[in-house]
Amino acid sequence: MRQLQFANILVVVFSLGFTNSLLAETPDFKIKPASPATIAAQEKFRGSLPADNGQDAEFVQRGFIATLEQLPIVNRDGKVVFNPNRLDWITGPAPATVNPSLWRQMKLFKQHGLFEVAEDVWQTRGLDGSNMTIVRGDTGWIIIDPLMMLETAEASLQLLNKHLGRRPVTAVLYTHSHPDHFGGARAFLDGDGMPPILAPEHFVKETIAEYLMAGNAMTRRTTYQFGLGLETGPQGYVGSGLAIEPALGTIGFIPPTDTIRETGETRVLDGVTFEFQMVPHTEAPAEMNLYLPDQKVLYISEFAICTMHNTQTPRGALVRDSLQWAAYITDAITLYADRAEVMAAGHCWPKFGNDAVRKHLAAQRDNYKYIHDQSVRLMNNGLTPTEISELLVVPAGITDEWSTRGYYATVRHNAKGVYQRYIGWWDGIPAHLDMHPTVARAERYVNLMGGAGRILQEAQTAMNKGDYRWSAEILNHLVFAEPGQSTAHALLADSYEQMGYQAESAVWRNIYLTGAAELRGAPAPDFWLSNPDLVAATPATAFLDLIATRLNPDKIGAREMTIALTITDTQESVLVSVRNAVMVSEKGKSIADPAITMNATRDMLMGLFVYNTALEQLQAAGLQLTGDVEALLSLRSAIEASPTDYPIVTP
Repeated sequence: MRQLQFANILVVVFSLGFTNSLLAETPDFKIKPASPATIAAQEKFRGSLPADNGQDAEFVQRGFIATLEQLPIVNRDGKVVFNPNRLDWITGPAPATVNPSLWRQMKLFKQHGLFEVAEDVWQTRGLDGSNMTIVRGDTGWIIIDPLMMLETAEASLQLLNKHLGRRPVTAVLYTHSHPDHFGGARAFLDGDGMPPILAPEHFVKETIAEYLMAGNAMTRRTTYQFGLGLETGPQGYVGSGLAIEPALGTIGFIPPTDTIRETGETRVLDGVTFEFQMVPHTEAPAEMNLYLPDQKVLYISEFAICTMHNTQTPRGALVRDSLQWAAYITDAITLYADRAEVMAAGHCWPKFGNDAVRKHLAAQRDNYKYIHDQSVRLMNNGLTPTEISELLVVPAGITDEWSTRGYYATVRHNAKGVYQRYIGWWDGIPAHLDMHPTVARAERYVNLMGGAGRILQEAQTAMNKGDYRWSAEILNHLVFAEPGQSTAHALLADSYEQMGYQAESAVWRNIYLTGAAELRGAPAPDFWLSNPDLVAATPATAFLDLIATRLNPDKIGAREMTIALTITDTQESVLVSVRNAVMVSEKGKSIADPAITMNATRDMLMGLFVYNTALEQLQAAGLQLTGDVEALLSLRSAIEASPTDYPIVTP
């Protein structure tokens, strides 16, 4: 029997009838309506919102030409890649199950199609998770940010050619190293190959780096961030805060042919002049803005859009530099605010008129700068990340500009990101340096609190008061300590659900509702975007370093070996050594007597170490191997595949 404090024993005895009834009830795993506490919270939140002057709604509609006649967008097998009509049901006032500010935001994303932005400048919006911007050149189309998927880029190009006349694509620009802004470029291949492609400095390196090492964990967390397993509706998915939904189709990667390195550089592409501003380590590690002086259009990439963005994204990525971010927006104001009559971006709708552009940029700058400065001030006053995120309130002078609100990021998350960037994950409290892991800590908390019955009672009381943050915290302990406790699963799901309903951030809503769904038994979404182009562009040593992160030391043990590897399709020579359960790859190095000599293509290496293809099959395809074959097979057997559906809300 667990040892309980005397006071806890009295509490358990006093509440025995209530807790027994909770334990005896059949858990209710149904989706719930908004609770009275959530209804009250939504009304209070609605009263805090700024006045809506209708400008965003007008800007969303301005310049509309047409949309696709055949929807949704499907791939060659008939599978849906993107459904622009997914949010058509969002009409009228916000239901109690959706934050009223988020409801307003997602209403604005319903309009989709082809839009004129300025003379000789158009966008397709709402036909992918991002926008494609098109500039008319002397002889063809110049494409800025060619969406994420081949299928959506093809559909957008067809819509463009249908209504504006068929022209070739004469240049492509990637503004930054995120796939929703380059993955569809293969749509512009023709018999002569790709046109010139421009990108910011370090684009290839940073694209590979962000998705290589943490790709599996990032993918799993992406299913939470974007609610990929949620049903659409007022009690489920209502968007991502900056798009209708992510596109899920054929993604590619075509490296750039020209690089922009410095602010102030210019290029003339098919007769059109482009000016560039470098903004690295803001929303992406490699990023740039561009200005069209003849059209007076500022294209602001993704670092100043219609929502506060993440300095630390929930899906996972390096913490971004919010101080530099704000400084680059100041630079953009200095460089372009007096000249720009239109501001367009890779997400959301444009801003029209110099006053609107200037006001938008200033508010965005002030938002990131305020969160940075006040987080640092409170950090230097000794507050922890949680305390900072609780205290930090952005002034109304900033949040009255709708685009600064947290439809994608949150102030709480970004404040913690600022803290982490400067001094790391540890909050300075010695007790937090070496805490027990999650399950062990949960077991101790459950024991301390008097067992499952006591926690269920306390959680239900908290939920009745609308304190879902507390009910979620203590029920999470119970779920991790006693995974078979189904009532805890049901109540924790209910708590997450109400927190999701109340969230202004679509990302937080998706995370909470996905957690609730998985606690109720929904399977993890089968989601993995394979990108063979990106794998092919990855240097051999980087690819082998990724393989090294999957080496299980218990399986390889003390085994030692050396492999002289030649990758035949890229003509790279690599010496791979394994010692002390560490796999090291050195490009261009050789030794006199390696244990194994191997000649293989990149695809063969994928088959060997990733897909576990039979060695005989690989050799029949051309893999050449001499030496200690048994040692190679022992290495392969020690390389683990990472699970794509590992549990998050349960142990």
